[in-house]
Amino acid sequence: MPKTTPKQKPKSSPSNTIRWVGFVFLVLLFAAAAASLFTPATAPQEVPLSDVIARANTAGSDITKITVVGNELQITLKGDDYYTQISRKDPSGTLYDQGLIDHCATLTGDELTACQSQYPVIEYQEVSNFWDYALTAATIIIPVVLIIFFFSSMMRQAQSMNNQSMGFGKSKARLYGPDKKKVTFKDVAGNESAKQDLAEIVDFLKEPKKYEKLGAKIPRGVLLAGDPGTGKTLMARAVAGEASVPFFSISGSEFAEMFVGVGASRVRDLFAKAKKNAPSIIFIDEIDAVAHKRDARGGAGREDEQTLNQILVEMDGFDNDSGVIVMAATNRVDMLDKALLRPGRFDRHVNVTLPERKDRLAILKVHFKNKPLADDVNLDALAAKTAGSSGADLANIANEAAITAAREGHKTITGADVTEAFERVAIGPERKSKVMNDTERKITAYHEAGHTIVGHVLPDSDPVHKVTIIPRGRTGGVTWFLPPEDRNYKNIYELKDVLARAMGGRIAEKIIFGEDAVTTGASSDLRHVAELSKEMITTEGMGKQTRNLVFPDPDTGYYTITTGKPYSEKTAELIDAEVKTLSDEAAARAEAVLRANLPVLDALAGALLEHETLEEKDLAPILKPAKLPASAKLH
Repeated sequence: MPKTTPKQKPKSSPSNTIRWVGFVFLVLLFAAAAASLFTPATAPQEVPLSDVIARANTAGSDITKITVVGNELQITLKGDDYYTQISRKDPSGTLYDQGLIDHCATLTGDELTACQSQYPVIEYQEVSNFWDYALTAATIIIPVVLIIFFFSSMMRQAQSMNNQSMGFGKSKARLYGPDKKKVTFKDVAGNESAKQDLAEIVDFLKEPKKYEKLGAKIPRGVLLAGDPGTGKTLMARAVAGEASVPFFSISGSEFAEMFVGVGASRVRDLFAKAKKNAPSIIFIDEIDAVAHKRDARGGAGREDEQTLNQILVEMDGFDNDSGVIVMAATNRVDMLDKALLRPGRFDRHVNVTLPERKDRLAILKVHFKNKPLADDVNLDALAAKTAGSSGADLANIANEAAITAAREGHKTITGADVTEAFERVAIGPERKSKVMNDTERKITAYHEAGHTIVGHVLPDSDPVHKVTIIPRGRTGGVTWFLPPEDRNYKNIYELKDVLARAMGGRIAEKIIFGEDAVTTGASSDLRHVAELSKEMITTEGMGKQTRNLVFPDPDTGYYTITTGKPYSEKTAELIDAEVKTLSDEAAARAEAVLRANLPVLDALAGALLEHETLEEKDLAPILKPAKLPASAKLH
């Protein structure tokens, strides 16, 4: 069971303290501004109204001006101001300010000027209402609020950046615990040998004492290697599901970051979490993203090498009873650093291979399990046709079959839907919208007929399954050759037959339309011939002059100073000559077969022009008269 730790009260960070101090300061500033708004400049002095009237009506009074504002009289004296707040009405309703006789009201000219110098001036102002005070207050409050908002936003942004920077070093691994849907070995079809190797890991996690009594130690690391889509990740999840332990999943690329040291920090955080939840499993998918080979061109300060070094330290620093197992998956074992592959780190290597025929059938049954199938669907025949397909390819075929059935309005998935799905995944969808003229259709028909006849008569070639001149994917037509059974090895005769049948399309164009009338339709065939010929020479040791000699791949072998390749210039010329020999031989054999079977070539091309697609049963009567000339035999 995973260990639990008591919750701790979070500590206040320095940024929170700064934010609160700034907030209190702004509140005090606002309070001071508001107080200054409603506080008069000088305190009012109360005087009797009778004194004001008497002093105002006296010639040469020291009162220079009387301002009436609502119920308030503002008295301006020589050298100072005084205020008195009174009720402007007496009990009889007489306005007090009427008692302030303006002796200058009837005068003009010099007499008015002389009178105004002796008596005070009376002014009347409108009473300020609520909106005046509100407008005045707003001119102070709004700037203060904007300042508060600005500082608050800055503090939040600083806090966010602080949290983000603190989170760079945290692991991004996803935890699949008991609450997640379990995957067990029953959900993984095929790869029985791989499941057997992994079953021991599960048994150790369930019953560690059984192994400890005999002095056995659990493997600290398990490396799952295999082609893409073979189910490496599914295998790892099945181990976690069988053992019922926490499963931490992360991709190798998620360790990488633009900041140096972040990857190593994330590795430490991930392993710390796994130890707290022990027994547990850490699964690193595509580990070659952070664990590729180190060399002299690198450096200890590089981010990827720091991450790799931290993984090496964590894996080699495990306690024997930590209960943490590291599983990793890759399809590029050759790129991994040797220090990671040694015993004590990845002790066990499990090869997850492409499924064999019986495994493909089991995988297809899993993916078609909840799909309604018609009676004409033959999964065993589909398994036979899908040699070299991965589990992901088979899952895609099942899904495409269901989509095709839905698009066609079928209530169940028919055999035609499955066939269309297989061809769509293997070659590409039919391009029915592509319209070819009569000349292009004729060229395509003879091209595909050339492939078919050469492949049919050569003794070591795979049987022809189907031929079509309907464009699919990037091709103008397709000829399928399917092996009758799975094979792990191919001999030189089989490979030479593959080269010859690949040249059949170009040679058929040459025979029918002339040497100078060949088209670009054979570009992919010629590329395949060149690649396979070079592989036979450099990798398989099948050349005449280089028999039993192989040459290392430029990515893994040594380099010469002169050519930049793992062999000399003279050897490179020899390899080119050997490749040309194989290509010329393939072309000669294809031409010999087609010239010996011209009537069959014409008949097959005509049938393709009429029907566009021919199945194996349709091809049998047309190809029956075809024969193998002696000049095309190899043995």
